Amino acid sequence: MKFYNLKDNHQQVSFIQALTQGLGKQQGLFFPLELPVLESTEIDHLLKQDFVTRSSRILSTFIGDEITPEIMQKKVKAAFTFPAPLTTISEKIAVLELFHGPTLAFKDFGARFMAQMLATVATDKPVTILTATSGDTGAAVAHAFYGLQNVRVVILYPRGKISSLQEKLFCTLGGNIDTVAIDGDFDACQTLVKQSFDDTEIRQKVNLNSANSINISRLLAQICYYFEAVAQCPQEARDQLVIAVPSGNFGNLTAGLLAKSLGLPIKRFIAATNANDTVPRFLSSGKWQINPTVATLSNAMDVSAPNNWPRVEELFRRKKWSLQDLAYGAVSDKTTQDAMRELATLGYISEPHAAIAYQVLREKLHQDEFGLFLATAHPAKFKESVESILQQQLPLPEALATRINLPLLSHYLPVDYAQLRAFLLQQSQ
Repeated sequence: MKFYNLKDNHQQVSFIQALTQGLGKQQGLFFPLELPVLESTEIDHLLKQDFVTRSSRILSTFIGDEITPEIMQKKVKAAFTFPAPLTTISEKIAVLELFHGPTLAFKDFGARFMAQMLATVATDKPVTILTATSGDTGAAVAHAFYGLQNVRVVILYPRGKISSLQEKLFCTLGGNIDTVAIDGDFDACQTLVKQSFDDTEIRQKVNLNSANSINISRLLAQICYYFEAVAQCPQEARDQLVIAVPSGNFGNLTAGLLAKSLGLPIKRFIAATNANDTVPRFLSSGKWQINPTVATLSNAMDVSAPNNWPRVEELFRRKKWSLQDLAYGAVSDKTTQDAMRELATLGYISEPHAAIAYQVLREKLHQDEFGLFLATAHPAKFKESVESILQQQLPLPEALATRINLPLLSHYLPVDYAQLRAFLLQQSQ
């Protein structure tokens, strides 16, 4: 399978090249040259398989023979060591829980698969993984790559704009993990990452790669849990399935749309955002206008310039789908809190991101449809806000309890590329 650069269609690379490069020329995202479609009988067969076996087949469909089926099975088994269970909320709504991995967030799927793939194709040449996080990516990437030989990870995050527990989860590791708190928002962190990839000298000197959802390996891994969701849905719900995705950088929605493109029976998707509503406003007005990013309760979605949106548009263009069929909604902090309280009365404790997806799903779901929303992080990662909103105590999972009293090992930098550049060069020496 080849992957092409969305900004330069003439640049076509193998999966391994796309994996190790991260971005193409002009900061272009890689996208599958072929969009395979599986027969309905094969989809039915896949849905009867276990998670690892099914995921290996799905990933091989996109990646091809660069990674043999035997190695793919082995690597997926090593990456996906935790479940993605479906929990019933009401007669017509369920939630897919994606937070049962080591860092309690959906990013564990993509980050661990990417780490396994890089380990498969590794050489003796040191690699620097540079990535930006709005909260959960950092922890997933840090833990997935922690201790790997010849891999240095540098994670940028917005200082004071992620929860203290999120910060503790990945800023206390040390070793080959460098965390850098930037005095700006997530979009500023993302811009610094892009500037680094535009810098030929830096890219070559430190052998730069990225583990954001801009890396195609992470995106492909996320397709797998949409199949797992449908496999757990009642048979009668599969033809009328609507999935609401809490959306910030839009990688998660892109993966779901690729699952639908492959033949998975999903009737439609809903993109749910917070007050950083660039995409909902675009879908409503047709105008792409980026407003300044505002801080919200759902900080991992505080993104005004979503990196993955060009992939969404490309998929709709190639499949001849209409963007008018993509439902959307933006939710305020007040409504987010109301949704969290409503879920609590239904017996389900949620954090803000999942609550936003639930709220928009409830608003947009038709009477004959079955709704599913994604829970992308464990409520305890937002312990302070969840406890304050719901007026109840949350126990800390072991993954957090073991790190809560450890000192932060972060560096601190302004939004200044020259200083980040010097830091990257210093760390590589």
